[in-house]
Amino acid sequence: MRAFHIASAGAPAQLAEIETPRPEPGQIRLRIAACGLNFADLLMEKGTYQDTPEAPFTLGMEVAGTVDALGEGVTGLEPGQRVAVFGGQGGLAEFGCFEAARAVAIPETMSFTDAAAFQIAYGTSHLALSHRARLQPGEHLLVLGASGGVGLTAVEIGRIMGATVIACARGAEKLEAARAAGAHHLLDSETCDLRADVKALGGADVVYDPVGGPQFEAAFRACNPEARLLPIGFASGDVPQIKANHLLVKNLSVLGLYWGGYLKFNPQVIADSMKTLMRWHSEGRITPHISHALPLEDAGQAMQLLRDRKSTGKVVVTI
Repeated sequence: MRAFHIASAGAPAQLAEIETPRPEPGQIRLRIAACGLNFADLLMEKGTYQDTPEAPFTLGMEVAGTVDALGEGVTGLEPGQRVAVFGGQGGLAEFGCFEAARAVAIPETMSFTDAAAFQIAYGTSHLALSHRARLQPGEHLLVLGASGGVGLTAVEIGRIMGATVIACARGAEKLEAARAAGAHHLLDSETCDLRADVKALGGADVVYDPVGGPQFEAAFRACNPEARLLPIGFASGDVPQIKANHLLVKNLSVLGLYWGGYLKFNPQVIADSMKTLMRWHSEGRITPHISHALPLEDAGQAMQLLRDRKSTGKVVVTI
């Protein structure tokens, strides 16, 4: 089968012919239809992601497709069933074997492409805002990187939860995507004075930050008392250092969120969140924003779109 594969540690990912896997006990084999890309895939290729597998391995963390075969002991699923899976790796291939317990049935109203773009982006934002930050109606939510894969979902979900959403992104085109997703206020990260402009809008009660670096520091200084800051990722490459005395003076809370971690220590939280999100999708309240969908043979180009920050929302590879 074809796969976008890393053959050895430090080697670049390349399209290659590898052996089609067989499902182990507790696994399903999926005929993959689509794979959503994430910033973590870029880190994994460099070997700097916290859950980078040992080489050789295939990139691609979240997939959608059709169950092709069942491993020993698997019940509740059957060949031909449409499912989405967060596998952590193995998605940029024609087939993949994944833990059956992670499979989520896809409604008939959801395409494979949408399903592949759904779990991590919406799951991260929903858990961050509802489970961790306890966002309340009427609060001010500041979303940094608001045109990215998770940023746009935070804008959508914040709006649904009744917050006033302040979206910060780079340039008019990306800000338009945030406006279409439901943002009430738009700030251009290239030209705005983030601290002053957010404070002029009433300050931030919750900060959703997949960017890090100077934007985090400016957002930190724009927080209202008892605000909650959510470090989601560090797309800028700069992990900010937080001064504990400043947290103390303003009664601030910093709440980390690693969505995949819940699969290991509290998977029910993810299951409950996904049930809510699937219902919202079926009701037409949320719609995945996919700026690019490319075939597997162009997986390298798809990765480059993320690397160059030329996408809005999600990039999906179709197989």
